[in-house]
Amino acid sequence: MINYLLIPAAYVIGSIPFGVLVSRARGINLQKTGSMSTGATNVLRTTGKGAALITLFGDSLKGVAAVMLCRIVIGGELWEGIIGITVILGHMHSIFLSLRGGKGVATGFGVLSVYSPVHSLILIVIWVLTALFTKYSSLAAITAFISLPIVFLLSGVSSIKISFALLLAFLIILKHRDNIKRLLNGTETKISF
Repeated sequence: MINYLLIPAAYVIGSIPFGVLVSRARGINLQKTGSMSTGATNVLRTTGKGAALITLFGDSLKGVAAVMLCRIVIGGELWEGIIGITVILGHMHSIFLSLRGGKGVATGFGVLSVYSPVHSLILIVIWVLTALFTKYSSLAAITAFISLPIVFLLSGVSSIKISFALLLAFLIILKHRDNIKRLLNGTETKISF
């Protein structure tokens, strides 16, 4: 029974809107500013670097905390994968924000840092290199998470982890569909380092 109680717990953890809370403390309504996403990239553009770093840390920590809790209580690749996807969905569709939220990137990296640490580092490198080369945060995220199933396949991991990677890549692409349209028509906003 406790297995199934972890699912709503992970969703609530994922729903904590760090970006909204940090920006609100500085007098900014994140949901009506910039891209209206609650993630670190929009916080960077609208609220500043310090707030973005706090948001990045908080959103990543949600993924870490949920998967670590699962590992302590149950363990196993299947349940850790289920809880990982659930906490990411909580971030994307927060119960505190009328089921709106962020793109799931930082929380996804947090999940992976526990679920598959070495592969998480590989994805971070892919994200950083893509972001530095193109200056597009969205393209860096899409490239990194599309790479995950390939990286997993080349590493010879279990079918459970490959299924997790495919689902995560699909969710990230789905949340970035507006970014993809803007990338294709040349109107996507670049990030400044």
